[in-house]
Amino acid sequence: MSTTDTDVLVIGAGPTGLLLAGDLATAGIDVTLVERRPHTLGNMTRAFGVHARTLEQLDARGLADDLLTKGTLLTRMRLFGHLELDLTRLPSRFNHLLITPQYEVEEVLERRAAAAGVTFRYGTRLDGVHQSLEAVTAEFTDPDGTPLTLRARHLVGTDGVRSTVRSALGLPFPGGSVIRSLVLADVRLTEEPPEPLTVSGSGDAFAFLAPFGDGWYRVMGWNRTRQVPDSEPVDLDEVRQIARTALGSDYGMHDARWISRFHSDERQAPAYRVGRVFLAGDAAHVHSPAGGQGMNTGLQDAANLSWKLTAVLRGEAPDPEALLDSYQSERHPVGATVLRSSGAIVRLAMARTPLARAARATAARFLNTVGPASARAMGMISGLGIAYAPTAGTRRPAGRRAPDLHLREGRLHELLREGEFVLIAPEGATPALPATAPFAPERLIRATWPDGTRRDAVLVRPDGYVFWTDR
Repeated sequence: MSTTDTDVLVIGAGPTGLLLAGDLATAGIDVTLVERRPHTLGNMTRAFGVHARTLEQLDARGLADDLLTKGTLLTRMRLFGHLELDLTRLPSRFNHLLITPQYEVEEVLERRAAAAGVTFRYGTRLDGVHQSLEAVTAEFTDPDGTPLTLRARHLVGTDGVRSTVRSALGLPFPGGSVIRSLVLADVRLTEEPPEPLTVSGSGDAFAFLAPFGDGWYRVMGWNRTRQVPDSEPVDLDEVRQIARTALGSDYGMHDARWISRFHSDERQAPAYRVGRVFLAGDAAHVHSPAGGQGMNTGLQDAANLSWKLTAVLRGEAPDPEALLDSYQSERHPVGATVLRSSGAIVRLAMARTPLARAARATAARFLNTVGPASARAMGMISGLGIAYAPTAGTRRPAGRRAPDLHLREGRLHELLREGEFVLIAPEGATPALPATAPFAPERLIRATWPDGTRRDAVLVRPDGYVFWTDR
């Protein structure tokens, strides 16, 4: 039995694990990423939407422009009934939704992680996790059946809804199914849909249709009158019928290369941290696909955790335990909010009774006509409206997202590509920074306001949120 030491073990090579591993390795942390599946980039993906805040995070890593070439931009997003959100009103350079398959996101993240020096172990099964005060020990089985033990200072489970890491920690995953008997299929179409993302529903069915970009389309649908177990066979005729009921047309679906039936759960682990082990992405929370927030929420988990682990492993955090605990206090409430909002969307989309449909119509009218309410809904779904509580000794706007400010040295997101804290201040100013700031002074990136009109100082975290301001 061989033993290998590393700083951080990441279990699961989906988008969340790839972003996290890439961030850590870019910061000089030794990372090993372990994935049970063989190393293949496939098309068996459920996620298709990349929201504005996620694109901002990718921009802060130099990846957004590449990804934008691989998909279709959507400026309006329909949620249910007559409710449409005008994404051009988002206060971001990325005032749209990018429609692109999850594997395209994984490809750019994997390329970055590999270039940064992440050690990949594909086809390797996690068998057990044990931790002490000093380290985490994980037991695996290699592709050829050989036992393997890896020892790390920290371990992060990004291994999905059936997380082995979560099970090894003994954590429950409370919740239940929000919707059953969803069908998925990859098809070709004879007729091109009128919109890049086609979403609609009736009282008894709803459907979602999105392009892969290579002539194939992913269709997801649900039929109230056919609620059967996941094991029940599904064929293309059933998919066509759902599409006709929900969308008014099946657009000539043919040549399905893959069809499946599944159910969608709402679940959340009570703890995202247990000692030296963390959970992120679907291992920590899972919810309905409504709003397309699943992959995006996991990527935000990774962006939040990566810089905190980096600061602790570099010995730069004045209070390491408090900083690591802040991952739970900041991200767990976000996961709970996403569960509630996505669940509300899917329940309104499934409305059948006259009372429920009336409530849906009222909600749609309210959000379509009341500007602040619409902005709040778009902020939640896009991720731009997510904010954290100010840390001790700070005040608002600490905890809020920092916009992509144009500074004398360039855009803020360009400066954040170094993965360090950014201090923005008037030229020549030397503000007294808080002692709680978890970074080494020599790593701090200094920037100046583009003119002399602003006299305040703002300290921005590596994940693009304000850490401190002197005003």
